[in-house]
Amino acid sequence: MDVSAAERAVTSRHLRRVWGLPGTVLGRSGWPPSPGQRLHWHWNYWWQAHLLDTLVDAQLRAPSASRLAVIRSFVRSVRLRNFGRWTNEYYDDIAWLGLALQRVSSLGIEVGPAVAAIDTQLLSGWTAAAGGGIWWRRGDDFKNAPANGPAAIFHARSGNLVRARAMTDWMTSTLVDPGTGLVWDGIRADTGELVKHIYTYCQGVYLGACLELSEMDNAARTVRAAAEHCAPGGVIRGQSGGDGGLFGAILARYLALAAHALPEPEASLARSLVLRSAEACWSGAAEGPVFSAFWDRPAPWPLPDDAPERDLSVQVGGWMLLEAAATLSPDVAGPPVGG
Repeated sequence: MDVSAAERAVTSRHLRRVWGLPGTVLGRSGWPPSPGQRLHWHWNYWWQAHLLDTLVDAQLRAPSASRLAVIRSFVRSVRLRNFGRWTNEYYDDIAWLGLALQRVSSLGIEVGPAVAAIDTQLLSGWTAAAGGGIWWRRGDDFKNAPANGPAAIFHARSGNLVRARAMTDWMTSTLVDPGTGLVWDGIRADTGELVKHIYTYCQGVYLGACLELSEMDNAARTVRAAAEHCAPGGVIRGQSGGDGGLFGAILARYLALAAHALPEPEASLARSLVLRSAEACWSGAAEGPVFSAFWDRPAPWPLPDDAPERDLSVQVGGWMLLEAAATLSPDVAGPPVGG
């Protein structure tokens, strides 16, 4: 496995200027790009947040002046492409960007106004409907783990432990299946209907929130549940392209943190899930590498026109997985990227 090769592949295929403007860069949402993707018309705000977060992973792994410059340009370009704003209508989207920007700040890049704007909007999303939590998006009646999980992590890292704990407690009492330990997707506030879809990234964000708050028993239970139900053969299951292309990698990110934070045996279980998934992902990649949307099977090559592997989400997901694995094993790192 070579995480540096993954970085080179994803950045060379997807990173391009915004509207041709010097000093700008975002990820094209498809490869080869459609005309709309060339213009960043379909730019997928939350995919960009994860691409930025993974660039930070790489910078922490192997610091590079050229990559740091890309990260600076990337941050500016998000606001430009979002027409001068840091936020949008989706609370989960802005929580993801907030988490990435918090980590960007650790690199010495000033992002205070952006983080403050995101913090304000996330705080405004909390209501008593359905027992608490924030909405999935403004004007909706749905509250879910994909919004509350990353927002709880964001608040915990901001020092607002009261709000972070309230969100995590709400997820525990409302969305965690007492039988399996799995985290359901969400609840419709107007009817009280639980939406019991099981997504890998719901497990990941709840795990991350528990780790931030040192709720180790809940975190350990989530690792065991993910291993039993979300990783057949020890490989995190895929959920195709589109938004699903990032789901497994989000779980892998927080499993890697769990491997460092939890006691045994869950620490070893989390580590094994990340490393086995990374090995499968790498071995199944097409030349490039081009990662499969399903890590337990090879990527198709050449890519069909409708292949999910064309999506930025899938390719960032593969790279993010390898970055997570690199924090657990030096064999994953490969040679450093120059610059």
